[in-house]
Formats: sequence, structure tokens, C-alpha cells
Amino acid sequence: MADHGTTARPYAQAVFEIARTDNQLGAWSDYLKLAADIVLAPDAARYLAKPGADAFALAEAIAGICTDKLGASTPVKAGAGFLKVLAENQRLGALPDILARYEVLKAEAERTLDVVLTSASSVSDEQQQRIIDSLNKRFSRQVRLTVQLDPSLIGGARLQVGDRVIDGSVRTGLDKLATVLRA
Repeated sequence: MADHGTTARPYAQAVFEIARTDNQLGAWSDYLKLAADIVLAPDAARYLAKPGADAFALAEAIAGICTDKLGASTPVKAGAGFLKVLAENQRLGALPDILARYEVLKAEAERTLDVVLTSASSVSDEQQQRIIDSLNKRFSRQVRLTVQLDPSLIGGARLQVGDRVIDGSVRTGLDKLATVLRA
């Protein structure tokens, strides 16, 4: 799949400005998620890759599906117009990257932070709340914690906060030790 990172930025910024002005950050997030999921579907991806594919027809179909699945609470007219602009500029394939950049802008505006805690064993609700409280203080944001289990860590846990990783797993400690012993 092509990297649309650079081309996605202005589209994400434009959608974010519209969403913020209309007070529809969540609705646009849902709309873009569904549209991106559709574009990532194998049939849609193959269709977009075909020479001479009718991007406008695909944009219309995506807009229709979004309206049917999400209802009137979504940015129906503006969403369809946005998809049409993407089709005109042959950028429908950039929807997943546009979504990713939009979500970063949305999180910044809402002062939220998504954190993934990967642990070797289950984490109690009390432990999760202590982690959330600690991260709320450290980053001055409202933390949304997702917990994943990975027994291959052996023990301990790994936190991923944006592009930062705080790794306190036994597996990483053993890997570091093995590297030192080989040297």
C-alpha cells in the first residue's frame, strides 16, 4: 500500500477544522473510521488499483454506506463532499492516513491520550486506575487505557504512550542481558 502520509496532512487538517467548527469531532471520527475501513477492504483496494477505476462511483458508494450505517448524526453532506474531493484528486486510498492524522488532532484538541498497557498477566481494575491516575498527572491529559495480555513478556509490563515505549518486561530485561553476555 502506498504511503500517503504527506498528502494526508492537509486533508486531515481541513476535516478537523470543519469538525471543530461544527462541534462534530466524534461524528467525523466515526465517519472517517468507517470510510477508511471500506477503502481497506480487499475488493475496494483492488477496485482503486485498477486503471481507469471510477473513483467518483466508489466515493458515492462509501458515502452511502456511511450514511446508512451511521445515520443522521454524521456529517452526511459534508462527508459526501469530502469524499468527492478525495476522488477528484485521486486520494481515496489516503483515507486511512487521513484518519490517523485526524485522530491525532482530535486527541490534542480533547486533551486525551491513548495508552496501551501490555502485560504478562491480568491487571486488576485497581491497578489500572492507579496507572491511569499516574499518567493523567504526568501528561496532564485524560488517559484512555487499553490493556492487552502477552504471556511472552514472561513478567512485568510495557506501556506505549504515542510513540514512546516504557518497557519493564522481563523478556526485554533477558534480551538485554543476553546481548551483554554475547559481547
